[in-house]
Amino acid sequence: MKLRVLAAICAAALAAQFNFAPQAFAADAAEAPATERWVSAWGTALQAIPQLANLPPLYRAPDVAGRTVRQLIYPQLDGKRMRLRISNLYGTEPLVVESMSVARADGGSGAAIRAGSARAVSFGGHKSVTVAPGAQATSDAVDFDVAAFQPVAVSTYMGKDQKLVAWHRVSSQVNYISTPGDRTADASASAFRTRFTQYAWLTNVAVESPSAQAIVAIGDSITDGMRSSINANRRWPDALGREMARKSDGQTAVVNAGISGNRLLSNSPCYGEAVVSRFERDALRQPGVRAVIVLIGINDVNFMAMPAHAGLDCDAPHTEVNADALVRGYQRLIAQAHQRGVKIYGATLTPASLPPEREAIRTAVNESIRSSRAFDGVIDFDQALRDPASPSALQRRYDSGDHIHPSDAGYAAMAAAVPMEFVAGAAKAAH
Repeated sequence: MKLRVLAAICAAALAAQFNFAPQAFAADAAEAPATERWVSAWGTALQAIPQLANLPPLYRAPDVAGRTVRQLIYPQLDGKRMRLRISNLYGTEPLVVESMSVARADGGSGAAIRAGSARAVSFGGHKSVTVAPGAQATSDAVDFDVAAFQPVAVSTYMGKDQKLVAWHRVSSQVNYISTPGDRTADASASAFRTRFTQYAWLTNVAVESPSAQAIVAIGDSITDGMRSSINANRRWPDALGREMARKSDGQTAVVNAGISGNRLLSNSPCYGEAVVSRFERDALRQPGVRAVIVLIGINDVNFMAMPAHAGLDCDAPHTEVNADALVRGYQRLIAQAHQRGVKIYGATLTPASLPPEREAIRTAVNESIRSSRAFDGVIDFDQALRDPASPSALQRRYDSGDHIHPSDAGYAAMAAAVPMEFVAGAAKAAH
């Protein structure tokens, strides 16, 4: 206790000296009472937005200064109280939130919320919060009836000079930005005239639950749900979460930490930090995590063969990899997870119609995942999706059309391929 008090005094002194907002320190340093247990019900992983002149439209951030950003999320656990985490991980300037609210979304596909349902979110007892560059802040507990798989609208009124420098680029969900002003309590959608399909700042929503657990799915665009139906929650972690809700009495959430374009071993100017770099933060530090499912490596294999080009080269660096390098990367993740007492399940790389030399690497990686017994279990997504007549390709019914990303039916087949005993194994680890 004396150490915690001393830490709080030091934090307050630093806040005064450097003019940081004291509520940001309080939110980050707050410890839940021993009687509380917070479990991730929803989450996402951030990636930096390239900061170059003349960016392609795909990477141009919308104007958020002095406006209210309304994001729709689908928690996977029931609860009576929730906490929200916002991040300024890649910021170079303070992140300023003037006010924030949560509310029941009115139907889940538009910006309207149910009248009277909005609840204010505070940080260390304050309406506003300033988060230093590289830091994050967790809100105070909010009394709010969270219903699993039902949409929650999170509205954030941003500071007058705020810029968006990081996001989760592929949300597969339409979100909204208002005209200037604090619209956090607006039930009407009329002020929310700008649409965007990213998530911003919000990285985690946890609910208080003494018996629930979280499983984190981490990987690339296939975990991120690229080319799945928008506003429909058809990613494979969504489908797995619904299946687990039926078979675990609603006590297991599947939190999606996939990033489209992500790699196991190399960072990217567009596609985020490598999984070996972000694994601790984005997977193992999720509240209540008991297991992680890892599906990553196909972009490491592909991007090394992509030609370099001038301007924004999202595939850089074009790092040469082989099966042994990827296996060593998996071994690093396994060691980190086991050190934390977290189960880790390895998923085989899905068919991508690769040329022979790259297909040989994918096949060798999959054989190692299946045979090494290094993971706590194996999920054979390759077997679930491949065409028996042409094993390097997706089955036609599971192909979204680009021969790499599954269709909604393919994502459902992936969820069905996850052995349900893995849930029991994670639950056993929790107790």
